[in-house]
Amino acid sequence: MPIYLCHERPDLDTHIASVVDARPGAVVLSRSAFHPGGGGQVSDIGTLGTSGGPVAVTRIKVDGDTTWHMLGDESAIVDGDVEVRIDMDHRRRVASLHTMSHVLNAFVFEEFEGSLVTGAQINGDGTGRMDFDLSQIDNDRLRALEAPVNNTIKHGHTVKSVYVDVDDAATTRGLVRSLSVAPPPTSDGRLRLIDIAGLDRQACGGTHLSNTAESPPFRIGKIENKGKRNRRVRFTLGAEHDRAAG
Repeated sequence: MPIYLCHERPDLDTHIASVVDARPGAVVLSRSAFHPGGGGQVSDIGTLGTSGGPVAVTRIKVDGDTTWHMLGDESAIVDGDVEVRIDMDHRRRVASLHTMSHVLNAFVFEEFEGSLVTGAQINGDGTGRMDFDLSQIDNDRLRALEAPVNNTIKHGHTVKSVYVDVDDAATTRGLVRSLSVAPPPTSDGRLRLIDIAGLDRQACGGTHLSNTAESPPFRIGKIENKGKRNRRVRFTLGAEHDRAAG
């Protein structure tokens, strides 16, 4: 996994870049603060400022080592220098949901004896889901985890990314929580971890908050059985004005 510009400078919302490759409706940039998505997380969205006005970037498509910025106008031809502008409302919404999914994951991992994730989806509309390797349990036990997740928001745990040697990560319990996919290492053999102070540490290549207190309240929705050993938990973010009550 490359170290993306958005990993190094998560608050960078605008910068200048040059188009290095283009086709109708898509461009490759010399540098980009867009997060490409992956591992169930949707990509960033935003705009490219051009001489003819702003052009919407609706998704990112990674093709091998090439990152294509897919444009809302599929016939648009963009070249030269552009002003990259990230939709930070979308970024924060996805980062909030992703960080809170890690918090939920941490409580499930401890409550249910190391249960791993079998699938996940983090959407741009403030909704998401996680699938856990769980069989015969009472769904009310999962639903009860909403309260400790929201307590984590209230108490404000620092969130940061760190890198560890991939071989060390492989021997440490709980750093890789997914049964289906794990972030690939960097070119120098390191794995990116998201560290939520005093609570959780696990491999992840996604976008996150810098503190859990930045998140709106977390709400657990429908809980479904998706196979003999697969429990799906759907969740959303509450409204900002619900923060005090969350």
